[in-house]
Amino acid sequence: MFETLAYAGNGQVAGQPNFLIQIFPLIVLFAIFYFFLIRPQTKRQKALEQLRNNLKVGDKVVTTGGIYGEVAYVGDNVVHLRVAKDVKLTVAKAAIAGLQSNTEQKTN
Repeated sequence: MFETLAYAGNGQVAGQPNFLIQIFPLIVLFAIFYFFLIRPQTKRQKALEQLRNNLKVGDKVVTTGGIYGEVAYVGDNVVHLRVAKDVKLTVAKAAIAGLQSNTEQKTN
């Protein structure tokens, strides 16, 4: 008897929200991840790849291993770094982490 009274109102079944309302929080969560995590990381990767492609002799760089040096030769996949007066190292171009900042250059 009470069950029939509960459904007697407007003919709709109660308790089933719209599909878009259910999926909306997932869309918002993905958008937050995209704009705060994924997009900035891809920008950094593109900038680092451009830096590696535009290396030239005389640039002061730091490697991912923490070695500071001056570029003496740039090849397709390798870079020769001058780390001391008569010391040159051959490193992979992918190991270049970035250019030395002005404050790092003054202390060396």
